[in-house]
Amino acid sequence: MYHHVRVASSTRIRLQPLSFLSTSAPSPPQRWPTPDILPLCTAAPSISAAKQAHALAIIHGHLPFSVSISAALILSYANHQSHPSTLQSLFNQTIPFSRSSFLHNTLLRACTILSTGPYKKWVFELGFMLYNDLLRDAKLWPDDYTFPFALKLCADFMLVSKGQEVHGRLIKAGFDDDVFVNNTMVLFYGSCGDLQSAQKVFDGMPERDLISWNTCIRVFSDNEYNLESFRLFKDMISTSGFLPNVVSVVSVLPVCAGLEDNRLVSLIHCYVYKVSLYGEIRVGNALVDAYGKCGNIRSLKGVFDEMSDRNEVSWNSVIGGFSCKGFYKNAFDCFKEMISKCVKLSTVTVATVLPTLSELNLFDNGKELHSFCVKTGMDSDVFVANALIDMYGKQNHFLEASYVFDKMDNKNIVSWNTMIGNCAQNGLESKALQILREMQTHGAIPNSVTITNILPACARLGFLCLGKEIHARSIRLASSSDLFVSNALTDMYVKCGRLDLARTIFKISPRDEVSYNILIMGYSQTSEPLNSLTLFTEMEMLGLSLDTISYMGALSACTNMSAVKEGKQIHAFATRRFFHEHLFIANSLLDMYTKCGRIDIAMKVFDKIPKRDTASWNTMILGYGMLGELNTTFQLFEAMKDDDNVEYDSVSYIAVLSACSHGGLVEKGKMYFNDMLARNIKPSEMHYACMVDIFGRSGLMDEAVELINGLSVKPGANVWSALLGASRIHGNVDLGCWAAERLLELKPNNPGYYVLLSNMYAEAGKWNEADRIRKMMSVRNVKKSPGCSWVQTEGQVHGFVAGERFDPYLWPAISA
Repeated sequence: MYHHVRVASSTRIRLQPLSFLSTSAPSPPQRWPTPDILPLCTAAPSISAAKQAHALAIIHGHLPFSVSISAALILSYANHQSHPSTLQSLFNQTIPFSRSSFLHNTLLRACTILSTGPYKKWVFELGFMLYNDLLRDAKLWPDDYTFPFALKLCADFMLVSKGQEVHGRLIKAGFDDDVFVNNTMVLFYGSCGDLQSAQKVFDGMPERDLISWNTCIRVFSDNEYNLESFRLFKDMISTSGFLPNVVSVVSVLPVCAGLEDNRLVSLIHCYVYKVSLYGEIRVGNALVDAYGKCGNIRSLKGVFDEMSDRNEVSWNSVIGGFSCKGFYKNAFDCFKEMISKCVKLSTVTVATVLPTLSELNLFDNGKELHSFCVKTGMDSDVFVANALIDMYGKQNHFLEASYVFDKMDNKNIVSWNTMIGNCAQNGLESKALQILREMQTHGAIPNSVTITNILPACARLGFLCLGKEIHARSIRLASSSDLFVSNALTDMYVKCGRLDLARTIFKISPRDEVSYNILIMGYSQTSEPLNSLTLFTEMEMLGLSLDTISYMGALSACTNMSAVKEGKQIHAFATRRFFHEHLFIANSLLDMYTKCGRIDIAMKVFDKIPKRDTASWNTMILGYGMLGELNTTFQLFEAMKDDDNVEYDSVSYIAVLSACSHGGLVEKGKMYFNDMLARNIKPSEMHYACMVDIFGRSGLMDEAVELINGLSVKPGANVWSALLGASRIHGNVDLGCWAAERLLELKPNNPGYYVLLSNMYAEAGKWNEADRIRKMMSVRNVKKSPGCSWVQTEGQVHGFVAGERFDPYLWPAISA
C-alpha cells in the first residue's frame, strides 16, 4: 500500500476558535538571526545529517520553541528508522509551545512510517496514545489530518474494530464528506480485506477525485478481485470525467496480469502511447511484468528494449517475466547483461535468479551468488534465504540447505514449507516430519502448502495414522477443499492401501486430471482394476485431458485383468491422439501385450519405437522368456548390446537368468551371471534367487545350498522360495522343510508358502505333516486368496471369484 500525503494550502486551513488556544504556553525567547534551518531538517539525507541539523537548531535557539522545526525533525528521524523514543522526546519538549493539533498529527504520521519497521510494539502504543490524548484534550481537537493517520495505523496493525471506532468518530466530527478522509477510509477497509465496506464508502462519497478511483482500483487489485478492479477502471474512464494517470495504469496492469489477459494488457499499452505515458519508468516496469505473466515474451522484450530509462525494478521484472514462463536461458542472459551494465543487484534480483539457476542446473553459479550474498549481507534477507534453501534442496545438497535454514534469524511460513518439501522429495521423510514438529513448536501455523508437502512423506513411510491426523488438521484449517490438498490426501490414502478413503476424498473434493490419475494408477495395482477403466472412461467423457499417466494406469489395469480387448481399444485411442509414440506408453503397451500372451503384437510395437530404452528391451526379453521362446530371448539380449542408447542393468540379467532357469540351462546361466559381475553390476536377491532356481530345477541341490550358505547377506524370501519350489519338484522333503522354516519366519502371513509345503508333504505321503501345516494356517488366521476370473459380456468386463453366485442378469447375454 502507499501513503496519501496532502500539502495544506491557505484555503484549506481550518482556524481554531480563540478559546481553543493555549493561554498558558510560555512565550518563546528572542532568537538570533540564523540561516533557515527548516530545509536542512526536512531534506536530511541520513540519520547523521538529521542529528547535525538537530544540534544546529538547539545551538541557535530554535528548539524546543519552533513547532515547524520540531515537526520536520520528527519526520526526518522517522524516515531514517530512528527509535520512537527520540521522536517522543522531541515531541514532549515542543508540545508546550504548540497551539494546534499539528504536532500531534506529525508524530502520528511518523508512527505510520515506523509501523512496518522493527519498533512495532512501541509505535502501536505511542500512536494510539497520541490519538486518544487528542480526543480527551479540551483545547485541541482532531482534524482532517488526524483521522487519516489514525486509520493508517489501524490498517497497519489490522485493528478493524479500532478503525471502525475512528470511522464513527470522524462522522460525528463532520469529516465524512472530506474527500481525503474518505480516500483513507477506502484504503483502510481494503487493507483489512473488508471490500464490501470499502465499496460502500466509495459509493457514498459526495465528492471523488482521481486518488479516490485509484485507491479503490488498487485495494480490489491487491485483494485479487481482478474482475471488480477492472470494472472500476472502466467506470472511471466512462463516468468519472477523470483520465487514468500513471498510478491508475500501474494499479490496473497487475489486474490484467492476474487475469492473464494479453488483450487487455495490449489495450492499456495502446492507451499509454496515446496519452504519452510511455516515458514513465513505473509504467514500463508494470508493462514488462504484465506481459511476462501473460506469457507474451515478444512484447515483454519489446517494451524493455524501448525503455530509455531503466532501474533495478526494470531488470527484475524482465528476469522474472522470462523465468515464470520457463524461459530460463533468456532470464539468465538478462541477469548477465544486468551485471555487465553495473546495475546494482538487490535482494529481489537474487531471489528471482536463484530458481532460474536451479532449473538450468547451474549449481556452481548458484554457489557464487550465495557467496556474493554472504559478502553483501543479503543472505540475512528472508526471501533470499528461502531461494537458497530451495536451490540447495533441488540439487540434493541437504546439508547446505539445512545450514542456510538454521542460520536464519526470522523464518516465515515459506521457509518451513521449503525445508519440509526438500526433505520429503529427497527421501528424508522422517526429517520432514521432525521439521513439521519444530515448525509448530516455534509458533508457525501450517497452511495448505505445508500439508501438501508433508502428506507424500506420510505416504512413502506408510504412516496412515499420522496421515489421518494431518487430514483432520486440514479440515480444521478449512484447507481440505483445496485442490492440491485433496489430491495429496487421495494419493496418501492410495499409497497406504486405503482406496476406500481415497475414493471418499475424491467424491467430495474438487477434481482435475491429477485427481483421476491418482485413482486410476491406484486401482490398477489392486484387485479392483476394473475401476481404473471406469475412471478412465469417465475422465474422457468429462472432457478432461488424458495424459501419459492416464494411459499407463489404464493399460496396467488391462494387464492385471488380462483384458487384451480393452487394452487394444486403449492402444487405438492413444494412437489417434499420437500418445503411442511416447516411450512410457509404448513400454506399457509392451508389458500389457506380453503378459496377455500377445507377444506378436508386442513385437510390432517394439519395432516401431524410434528410440528404445533399457525398459523396452527388458520387457521383451522377459516376455519371450515367460513363453519359453529361449532362442528369441537370447537373441534379443545379445542384440541389446548393439543399441548405443541403452546399457544392461540388473533387470536385464534377471530377465535372461529367468529364461535360463525355465530352460534348465545351467552353464548359460553361470555365464550370464559371471558376465554381470564383470560389468560391475551388484547382484541383488533376485539374481541369487534365479541362480538357486537354475541349480534346483536341474537337480543340483548341493550347488544351490552351497550358493545360499556362501551369501554375504542374509537370504531373503525369494531365495528360500526358489529352494522350496525345487525341493518339491525333486521330492527333497528335508531340504524343503529347511527352506519352509526360513520362509515362514520371513513371511508368516503368505498363504502360498503354507500351501506349497503342505502339498510337498502330501506328495511324499506324510499326511500328518500336511494336516499340521493346514491347521497352522487356521491357527494363524492365514487364508488362501481366492482365484479371480473375468468374463466379458456386451462390451463390459465382470469379475467373480470361486464360490460366488453368477449374476443371472448376465446369463441371457452369455447364452445368446
